[in-house]
Amino acid sequence: MAAPFGLSTTITITLTDGQAVSVIWGWVLVTLISTGIAASLAEICAVYPTAGGVYYWSAMLSTREWAPIMSFIDGWLTLVGNWTVTLSINFSGAQLILSAISLWRENFVASAWLTVVVFWGVMGFSVLMNVFGKKYLDLVNKVCIFWTAASVIAIMVTLLVMAGDEGRRDAKWVFGHYDASKSGWPSGWAFFVGLLQASYTLTGYGMVASMCEEVQNPHREVPKAIVLSVVAAGLTGVAYLVPILFVLPSVQRLLDEPSGQPVGLIFKLVTGSPGGGFGLLFLLLGVLLFAGTGALTAASRCTYAFARDGAIPGFRIWRRVNPKLDVPVYAILLSAAVDCLLGLIYFGSDAAFNSFTGVATICLSTSYGLPILISMIRGRQAVKHSGFSLGRFGYAINAITVCWIVLAVVLFCMPVSLPVNAGTMNYASVVFAGFAAISVVWYFAYARKHFTGPPVGEEESRVMTGQAVDNVEAEPEKQKS
Repeated sequence: MAAPFGLSTTITITLTDGQAVSVIWGWVLVTLISTGIAASLAEICAVYPTAGGVYYWSAMLSTREWAPIMSFIDGWLTLVGNWTVTLSINFSGAQLILSAISLWRENFVASAWLTVVVFWGVMGFSVLMNVFGKKYLDLVNKVCIFWTAASVIAIMVTLLVMAGDEGRRDAKWVFGHYDASKSGWPSGWAFFVGLLQASYTLTGYGMVASMCEEVQNPHREVPKAIVLSVVAAGLTGVAYLVPILFVLPSVQRLLDEPSGQPVGLIFKLVTGSPGGGFGLLFLLLGVLLFAGTGALTAASRCTYAFARDGAIPGFRIWRRVNPKLDVPVYAILLSAAVDCLLGLIYFGSDAAFNSFTGVATICLSTSYGLPILISMIRGRQAVKHSGFSLGRFGYAINAITVCWIVLAVVLFCMPVSLPVNAGTMNYASVVFAGFAAISVVWYFAYARKHFTGPPVGEEESRVMTGQAVDNVEAEPEKQKS
């Protein structure tokens, strides 16, 4: 989770829907809720430490008859979520790149076609890295961690040192100023709509389960990593946001920035020069290259795994692995092609980026919530002896997280501001419905008869509460007879 990049590219959402209170306290609130979701997933992961994550857990926690459909639904949510996360990262990256031009040419306004072309170029870089740079991907991930940490420190120190006294906000404004007048929403509701910024930024913790096959004692280490990833991102976000709020220029001027990405303008106004602004913006662009490449890696691996199980149309093509490159080239290309096509929405909507972040947040959050809900419905029997047990608070934490996810689905389909027209509409619900229609058609055309859920070994199936639950419950009866 590249928190500084995610927060920077979505800051217009909270500046519109509440300003300082929405920025800082919205981040704190969503961090706490996300920690609860992460803890709920960690509790399940301690019982089923599998790299398949929520896709596998939805099957294992279900009954035999419900396991295929539950894993099918969760798999599609995870797949679309990863596709649109990659889309939103690279699209906002294209907007950031173009916003750098306006640091010197204040009247520059990037056209829709130029934005889309630059976005395709950023996607192309991610594709090339994933197809031909497999041996460097681990290094890229490690460098990303250090680059992100160094960037936060550099930006924080530079902003606080270079801001003049006349450009500083006081603590009362930073921690208590609330103004939702730019949103058009009722004041209280605007705060919740603005939570998209934090919710989108904190979506990647479910992917930590993919480490299960790469670490020792995954039933102990991976659950801790899931929770700590949220805590670390939360603290990083606070360290990044507070200095920005203390030196924040005129909110109206930032909202008028034509690219929709005012973070470069913030850096320019605080440092007093276009060069200084670009120097700090360059740090975020570095995070973009790392995050975009990593996001496409995750999306393509989800595509490959789901295709391997026959769950998407054309699965025989997408599950192929190039023998020379040792990567699922077709899955990478499909993921990139889907994103490039979705990017065309920008020709009809200036608020397309908000739609992309909304779909990503809705899909990934719902994919996390499904196994938690299944566990609750089945009385939390599967996690009763979990090594990462939530104890007597388990039901309450699970219930709160599920309720939040249901609310989030509604919230993040809404436009950031009112009134709404075709150009400012949030098309998250349209994109979500489109993929839902494709998955439903495919399910009834093929998957209903052929898809059996994620593959599990014989020993694993004997202890799972999902597909083999009937056999597990029947064994005592056989012994009695």
